[in-house]
Amino acid sequence: MTGTPRKPLSAILLPADKSISHRGLIFGALASGTTRISGLLRAGDVQSTQRCLSQLGVGIETQGTLTLVHGKKFIPPLAPLDCGNSGTTLRLLMGILAGECFSSELIGDSSLSARPMGRIAVPLRRMGAEIYLKDENYSPVQIKGLTHGVRLKALNYALPIGSAQLKSALLFAGLQAEGTTRISGKIQSRDHTERMLKHFGAQLNYSFGEGPDPQEISICGGQRLIGADLKVPKDPSSAAYWVALSLLSSNIKVELKEILLNSFRIGFLAALKRMGAQIETEIQECSETSEPVGTLLSEPSPLQGTGIAPEEISSLIDEIPLIAVVGAFAEGTTEIRGAAELRVKESDRIEATATNLRKMGVDVETFSDGMKIYGKGKRGPKGAKLSSYGDHRIAMSFAIAGMMANGPTEIENCECVSISYPDFFETLKRIYL
Repeated sequence: MTGTPRKPLSAILLPADKSISHRGLIFGALASGTTRISGLLRAGDVQSTQRCLSQLGVGIETQGTLTLVHGKKFIPPLAPLDCGNSGTTLRLLMGILAGECFSSELIGDSSLSARPMGRIAVPLRRMGAEIYLKDENYSPVQIKGLTHGVRLKALNYALPIGSAQLKSALLFAGLQAEGTTRISGKIQSRDHTERMLKHFGAQLNYSFGEGPDPQEISICGGQRLIGADLKVPKDPSSAAYWVALSLLSSNIKVELKEILLNSFRIGFLAALKRMGAQIETEIQECSETSEPVGTLLSEPSPLQGTGIAPEEISSLIDEIPLIAVVGAFAEGTTEIRGAAELRVKESDRIEATATNLRKMGVDVETFSDGMKIYGKGKRGPKGAKLSSYGDHRIAMSFAIAGMMANGPTEIENCECVSISYPDFFETLKRIYL
């Protein structure tokens, strides 16, 4: 894997945002009436959500680029709900199914079955849900249905970690609970669920302290959601790979349009700018998503290493392997801390990233919560035989590294990119043909 690009990256067709695609299907399923989703992501993880919702009796149909979701009361599934590799599917459905009067079981593949679910089960049990986990932390997840006429009870809960999936699960449970559920603690994470609740007609309340950020989110149970039109913007995490390719190249300028520019999703842009990257964004509000959407511009730039602090992690968690790759091509060191969550993703992304970089001749020091990369600057890493570890983020990050490295690079088991960006390698191939 190496070459010289011959086509401008402004022609890249990006996939739709995965987080919003998941939530669009789920909200459409919970809402009354029909939800019309334009540009839904057609990838493995989102298909897992769609498959589970179909098992729950939700009618979902595709008409070209339009997806119609016909909301209805869920029916008991006849078989376990297979979430595949999707943690979003499993964790959000835990919060939703905890309030149902029928029992259900959530399962996943070997990777998903090794990821922690106790963090979701603990607060849901406090709301009255009866949930059983393997070894008290892993799927299969068994949820016993509530007695007819019984509802979940509202909860006051301080999030111990900055997890949008945990926060979303509790908001969905709170929507069904008796009383007002209040969530505080580490709530500064992706806010797509909060935005979409409003988009589908629910009311949220925010409590503020002395600063500009809310200190508490509250939701009153018993509210009804109403079907809505939803346009899914392009995925900034997918855009990040082409931005990195542009920065590390000698002659490629990128212009990418209709990108989701939610501040909780573009921390990688701030980090790259600190490294010296020439990047510009222009935001336009999109009423069909209640999200900031706009254009992203980048061009080749000399880069210096930087530090990634713990408070930044939630806004760039998916891009950390890519930032490490960029750091390997920069001058000086790049240190990432506060990212222990990376060890329980599709792979142990700290070790996977460090191992692959070392094979490319880069010195890397690892910690329990991060790593330090000693950049090689203009000398650049060398090509090598690498593993994706079955992780789409690792596969795509090191594809970019391979294109810029000295000598050929081979990456094993790259079919894993299908869960988020099925056309990634075909797109990369077109750039270099």
